[in-house]
Amino acid sequence: MKRLFPILALAAVSAATSAGAGQFTYTNQRFGTVCTFPDDIFSIREPEPENGDGQQWSAPDGASLTCSGILNIDDDTPKSFVAAEKASTEPGFKVTYGKAGKDWAVLSGFKGDTIFYERRLFGRDGVVRTVWIEYPPALKSKYDPLVGAIAGSLKGP
Repeated sequence: MKRLFPILALAAVSAATSAGAGQFTYTNQRFGTVCTFPDDIFSIREPEPENGDGQQWSAPDGASLTCSGILNIDDDTPKSFVAAEKASTEPGFKVTYGKAGKDWAVLSGFKGDTIFYERRLFGRDGVVRTVWIEYPPALKSKYDPLVGAIAGSLKGP
């Protein structure tokens, strides 16, 4: 099955610190994807990919966060995306929760040895904007409370 995980990339980034201590707002120049997260936790900015799709940050404890966009070349809908991910037979990948709205989808579950949470916004401009958070199960009590606010901050033009 063709996986639709976002390609991690960044060509030019516009980022600004938002109001609130320890919060960082990232804006992707290519697709206008925006997300806000605690930069005192996701403090390691990974090397910038070449195609400008997004950016990834890591935490010293093994968690990671990706904020990106991709062109919706397969004309996926939130509902078709959730159905395809739930039906995935990729080894080590299991969706335990999935929900779709008119222009959004959320998933959570396990990918290998980590818990993941993904929120996607399906824009009218043909871009799917994504925030992906991954963390070790031993850190569930630390990251579960952060997921909602980070995912809720995802937006685009």
